[in-house]
Amino acid sequence: MIEGVDKFLSATRIRDSFRPVRLHMSPDILDHVLLQTDYSDLELFASGKVRDVYNLDANHLLFVATDRISAFDYVLATGIPHKGRVLTQISLFWFDFLKDIVPNHFVTADVNRYPEAVRKHADELRGRSMMVMRAEMFPVECVARGYLSGSGWKEYKATGSVCGVKLPAGLKESDQLPEPLFTPATKATTGHDINISFEEMCKLIDPEVSRQLRDITLRIYKKAADYARQRGILIADTKFEFGMTAQGITLADEVLTPDSSRFWPADTYQPGKAQNSYDKQYVRDYLEKIRWNKQPPAPALPQEVALRTSEKYLGAYRQLTGRELEI
Repeated sequence: MIEGVDKFLSATRIRDSFRPVRLHMSPDILDHVLLQTDYSDLELFASGKVRDVYNLDANHLLFVATDRISAFDYVLATGIPHKGRVLTQISLFWFDFLKDIVPNHFVTADVNRYPEAVRKHADELRGRSMMVMRAEMFPVECVARGYLSGSGWKEYKATGSVCGVKLPAGLKESDQLPEPLFTPATKATTGHDINISFEEMCKLIDPEVSRQLRDITLRIYKKAADYARQRGILIADTKFEFGMTAQGITLADEVLTPDSSRFWPADTYQPGKAQNSYDKQYVRDYLEKIRWNKQPPAPALPQEVALRTSEKYLGAYRQLTGRELEI
């Protein structure tokens, strides 16, 4: 193992002592991650950093969450075991938990109820896919922030504001905000999403609909954050996507996953610094440690980094749902 990697792993074993990480998975599981789907009998609708989406009919799509992981806007060469299943099953948990606040696009994750042409791929799709309603998506990410971190912290240090919202002076990194903030962002096809003010959002989407999206975002964030806190996790921030269906405004895509959210263990929370997390910050830290120049080709991850990252995703799922992942 190269010196930089060895030092990184040694340091993070100490830093991650807040949760036992059980590397019970056999290393050969890395040979069985799903990095790409190839269903030639289905029509590919879109392929993102993690999900492949297929057309089913005029009203439905098939979402498939692969085990790809991205960092600094590039998909890495190594997949993360079980990642796609965690993203799918944790989203299904939240869709059900939040359904009294807003409709969602979920139809079924039972592969036996998929169209016949899809069922032949059942073994690969089970646990990592869902059939959803088509939606006319809004061109913004609806971000809720309960704590000052990430791009919000950087902006606050520079301007004292986050997305046009003035905040009290003297806040520290990772401080809980006086009230959760709605901080929209534009969707970028490549590179980073760009934070915008609510007033700028109203130029992209009807102002009344923008107000509804803001209110729904904050309502579901508050309900989810209250629940997660009882389960020992702080949701520092998260992003949602919405679209229009026959149900009206509809929650879509992934919901409150380690990819779309910043999850912190509550028992080690300490303002004034960056926090331990259940999300892919662990991978970003590794890439910074090896001084990757953030240009293609994206590097592969060492076996232990991939396995420990998988455990972080699995840990978030277990902690929040109280269940074991369906594999």
